[in-house]
Amino acid sequence: MKKYFLFILIFGTIVNAQQAEDFLLSGMLSYDSKISFIESEKINFSSNQLSDNSKSPFLASVLSFAVPGAGQFYADNYWKTAAFIAIEATAITVGLMYDKKGDDQTSFFENYAEQNWDVKQYARWTIANIATLNGSVNPADYNVFDNNGNVNWNELNRMETAIGGYYSHRLAPFRDQQYYEMIGKYPQFNPGWNDFGDENKPFSYGDPLTEKFHYYAKERGKANDYYNIASKAVLVIVVNHIISAVDAAWTTSNYNKSLELSTELKKFELGYNQIYYPQLNLRYSF
Repeated sequence: MKKYFLFILIFGTIVNAQQAEDFLLSGMLSYDSKISFIESEKINFSSNQLSDNSKSPFLASVLSFAVPGAGQFYADNYWKTAAFIAIEATAITVGLMYDKKGDDQTSFFENYAEQNWDVKQYARWTIANIATLNGSVNPADYNVFDNNGNVNWNELNRMETAIGGYYSHRLAPFRDQQYYEMIGKYPQFNPGWNDFGDENKPFSYGDPLTEKFHYYAKERGKANDYYNIASKAVLVIVVNHIISAVDAAWTTSNYNKSLELSTELKKFELGYNQIYYPQLNLRYSF
């Protein structure tokens, strides 16, 4: 017990020597020992509770790669959080909106093609002009129409291949994506549009394309433009995730560098008594 009071007395003496102008003891051993013990206990307890306020750049990067802005939120940078979330939300909205517009436009031009372009008319015009297109090809060698008057696609393609030259492409299967592209892209399919006129009209290079051919090509182009915008929106989303992840690591590193922790012993006067307590100072640099 004597050793205990001796330790308290020595501790109080050291504090008195370092803070002589501030730390005034009463001179009563039991009272001053109690105060010294309590104050030293407070200081030790407080110092043991100090925690590392730094954050993990790796975790921040992973969070932002998963959800852009999450890593910035983790690093307490709310402006960047809002910016990355806004970019993500805008890109998703634009992507979905223009993908839907592309689908609607695709349905429109496909329906327009089915109402205004006829493979039978195209096949009949080809047979009627085959001598001009390629005089070495005999149309009787190709069973382009079956007994029901429907087009035999394989025979039509075989005849197109034999003609060659102006017939640079083989008509894709009906309703195939390439089918809808070809009939509004290559002049050889111009005779299939119902505003072409007489299907027996003689062939000549440089014949003007019909108005419906031009209109259809324009409408199909709109669908492609919508899909291109949707694709760019997807690219923005991917890039936003990557940039957000990199920025989150950098932002978190700067956050850690901006933190400065320090401790000091503070006092306040309570009547005739002076009470000492530890203070943790946290400085954040902007």
